[in-house]
Amino acid sequence: MNQATFRPSDSVYLIREIEMKLHLTQADGKQLITGYSQDWISINNLVYPQSLVVLPEELILDWAVSDFDSLSEGNFECLLAYQPEVILLGTGSKHRFIRPHLIQHLTVANIPVECMTTDAACRTYNILMAEGRKVAAALIL
Repeated sequence: MNQATFRPSDSVYLIREIEMKLHLTQADGKQLITGYSQDWISINNLVYPQSLVVLPEELILDWAVSDFDSLSEGNFECLLAYQPEVILLGTGSKHRFIRPHLIQHLTVANIPVECMTTDAACRTYNILMAEGRKVAAALIL
């Protein structure tokens, strides 16, 4: 970039516009997060412009969550049937913590929920999935 046209404020804007591609050697038939931005998530190179839940063997596209503040017990209760070892909750661009009463059914079933930004949840999901763990990533855009 030409230094004469570069302004420090530009770097903040450019960082926000960068999308992230993730690389893992292979998915071996599993659901792999291959990229993400604030507006979409790519699973096995297919782009989805909505919040979703991804598990190694399953992709849940009808997870009806528009934003963090709209989360309800039902958004998590539906995940009980999959019996994941852990659920990574991608809370969007800000790290936020879930209210305990929303995940009460999961707590009783000994399924922990880890809250982190959506980009961190994408990276963590791929690592745990590659280790053979039964992980679920509930990702809010």
